[in-house]
Amino acid sequence: MPRIPLTWLAEHTALAPAASAQQVATDLSRVGLEEEALFGAQVTGPLVVGRVLELVKEPQKNGKTINWVRVDVGPEHNEDADDPKDPQPGEERPSRGIICGAHNFVEGDLVVVSLPGTVLPGDFAIAARKTYGHVSDGMICSGDELGLGPDPSGEDGIIVLGRGHAEGLTGEPGDDAIALLGLADEVVEINVTPDRGYCFSMRGVAREYSHATGASYTDPATTVDVPPAEAGGVAVQLHDDAPLHEVEGCSRFVALEVHGVDPSAQTPRWMARRLTLAGMRPISLIVDVTNYVMLDLGQPLHAYDADRVVAPIVVRRAAPGEKLTTLDDATRTLDPGDLLITDSEGGEGARVLGIAGVMGGESTEVSATTANIVLEAATFHSISVARSARRHRLPSEASKRFERGVDPLLPRVAAYRAAQLITEYGGGQVSERITDEGGAPAAGTGTAISLPIGAAERVVGIAYTPQQVRESLEKIGCVVEDGPEDTLAVTPPSWRPDLAIREDLIEEIARLVGYAEIPSVLPTAPGGRGLTRAQQSRRAANRALAEAGLVEVTSYPFVGEGIFDALHYEAEDGRRNAVRLLNPLSDDEPLMRSSLLQTLLPVARRNLGRGEESVAIFQLGTTSISRGENARARVPAAAQRPSDEDLEATLSALPVQTRALAAVVGGASGPDSWQGEVPPWGWTDAFDLARRAAAAVGARLEVRQIELAPFHPGRAGELRVLAADGTSTVVGHAGELHPAVVAQFDLPARTSALELDLETVIDSAPAVVAAEPVLTYPVAKEDFAFVVDEDVPAAAVEAAIVVGVGDLAESVHLFDVFTGEQIGEGKKSLAFAVRLRSAEGTLTAEQIGAARTRCIAAVDAAVGGVLRA
Repeated sequence: MPRIPLTWLAEHTALAPAASAQQVATDLSRVGLEEEALFGAQVTGPLVVGRVLELVKEPQKNGKTINWVRVDVGPEHNEDADDPKDPQPGEERPSRGIICGAHNFVEGDLVVVSLPGTVLPGDFAIAARKTYGHVSDGMICSGDELGLGPDPSGEDGIIVLGRGHAEGLTGEPGDDAIALLGLADEVVEINVTPDRGYCFSMRGVAREYSHATGASYTDPATTVDVPPAEAGGVAVQLHDDAPLHEVEGCSRFVALEVHGVDPSAQTPRWMARRLTLAGMRPISLIVDVTNYVMLDLGQPLHAYDADRVVAPIVVRRAAPGEKLTTLDDATRTLDPGDLLITDSEGGEGARVLGIAGVMGGESTEVSATTANIVLEAATFHSISVARSARRHRLPSEASKRFERGVDPLLPRVAAYRAAQLITEYGGGQVSERITDEGGAPAAGTGTAISLPIGAAERVVGIAYTPQQVRESLEKIGCVVEDGPEDTLAVTPPSWRPDLAIREDLIEEIARLVGYAEIPSVLPTAPGGRGLTRAQQSRRAANRALAEAGLVEVTSYPFVGEGIFDALHYEAEDGRRNAVRLLNPLSDDEPLMRSSLLQTLLPVARRNLGRGEESVAIFQLGTTSISRGENARARVPAAAQRPSDEDLEATLSALPVQTRALAAVVGGASGPDSWQGEVPPWGWTDAFDLARRAAAAVGARLEVRQIELAPFHPGRAGELRVLAADGTSTVVGHAGELHPAVVAQFDLPARTSALELDLETVIDSAPAVVAAEPVLTYPVAKEDFAFVVDEDVPAAAVEAAIVVGVGDLAESVHLFDVFTGEQIGEGKKSLAFAVRLRSAEGTLTAEQIGAARTRCIAAVDAAVGGVLRA
């Protein structure tokens, strides 16, 4: 995010009198530049110029020598707070006594004094305090203490006005040092959208401030003295085989030499201060000048040590296997898609100097001995730079600008501006020859866009006058000419590559006339519409789990490859077929989850690690299963609607995605009370929660025992829903987690979980639920215990009971499962409570007996069940 020091901004546009950072941020927000942060003055309070009247060196017992200094800080501030017993200066002029440990100043020097009440960077408040036997009534400041950084000369000590940090600065005792040193600067940090890269410069932001307030604006690019120069500078060759890489990577390359620069020359304090306020660290004069010009004009520059470059400089694509050690000391293997800057050492194009528009290499970087330099100012294609920056995960200030588009008319102007600043502060001579390979387009010769006068009103919905349309476009630098039949031919300026179609121009008109002029009109919702059945069902399922005491959470859908082994998936488990991201947010999590539990279990572990004693959470989210590495979607052309075949091929290649509902429960099921401990969550609760969610959407689940990771092999079940034709579909699983999984995620013992394919559950539920009448006749209660084979599901027995009893069955509930010697090996006993009721009258003994007989016969016929004696 660009940081805009107000004093720098004021050089290009007339800021309102006493404009604050808050006011400037408000003005910029009106033209779409949102405030990100505000930074006030780093130093507040009485920071003044002082003259050293007397300096007494006092050795201490610890071997250190301190200075007891009398400083004249002006009549307004000369209030002596020192002990009267202390020696007074020979002169009778009032002064302040201050303890100072630095030794780089003498009597008569002008220094910077922070008096009591001053607040320095880091919220460091200055007050009078007794030390070394004196009352030190303030502090004599160094550059570091004022946030100016260390002295560029390397001298360790305080600021002495006239040399070091404050070169060329003078003053009188009592003068305001905050204004003298430029410490009152306020800074506005703004958020720039990707289509407005020109606002990554003071030039662009000042232009926008002018649009917002009507203040005068001076384009800094027009103030640079660009002398006529002969061709024939450093040889440059553009060898980019663009057809293989879709776009031409470099359309213009300017190279300008500067000879005889003083390697020891220091960056001027004002420039270093501005770079610091803008968020950049001052390094050396040459590097700082290139950064300063980039921040000011928006054109990235790079300086090479001319004595290390072997001409010609070649711009080309990387060869397979080439490597480059960049300025961040990292050695990178280059990709054939990378656009490179190379020289000819060891053969044509043999040595790589840098990745174009991203970062230079260390082999030709400017050092402390560099006296001759080559300045590079080029125009690189935004797509080529963006791909290289992301490919190598190497964002830079240069790539930020090239990715968004840089004014192609700037390279020559920026190169001369940098050369002039270098020679002004570091000496040397600018070469009379310049290389400008590729050339620049003539101003105003871009492709014109046809814009009907009434197009803005039709799109935005408010009436714009022809004058407003024309003035808005001219204000942003467009060349506007009359076209046929009430249209305008609009040629965008060179610094606005984002203006490509008619709608772009309309957006600019709406922005400059003012978004506040656009009325807020809420559309009227059409009658008879509301939530869809799927939306209502999803909310109902969520509500059912929330009412059961669970908390809804959200987890990111990204997982690492180790999650599959952590959940003990088999090697052939289909859930290992996860979708791999080409550009993941984190290298540790390059895959999309194929099961909600893959991200829900880490959430449970994190919550427990933050002090929770139990876990009861759920999430509704999407899961994805890859169709295989060879399944790639075809990219249809944008010129026309894709054919049905193209759409079908595209859809069939997309990952299989579904909306799932998962929950994890473990530990105590509620808070303890005076009544004792509450029971823990268990595997039966997982099944109950699954049934609750299904019942909330109108579906019923059937449970069958199964062995499946990550569940305990003896306490897990497969969840099925029955279709109208009697077939069943697997929609999820529930049960107790495997002990190894519980240990892997540091969960409470016997933690349980469930996961449902909620979309399938919703689809299986009846669209219309018929209302059932409330029966007033008494209920008859019958209990049955059937002995069946061990592999017979209880749901099958329940279904047979319902068929046998018929319409009289009001409810059927399984209340006991028993195995043992009394039943026989391979057998189990299932006990059901059956409630019978008739809508026609009270059931007679004969009716109940007949229903009982039919029930027993139906279970025998369906599953071979025998009534237990």
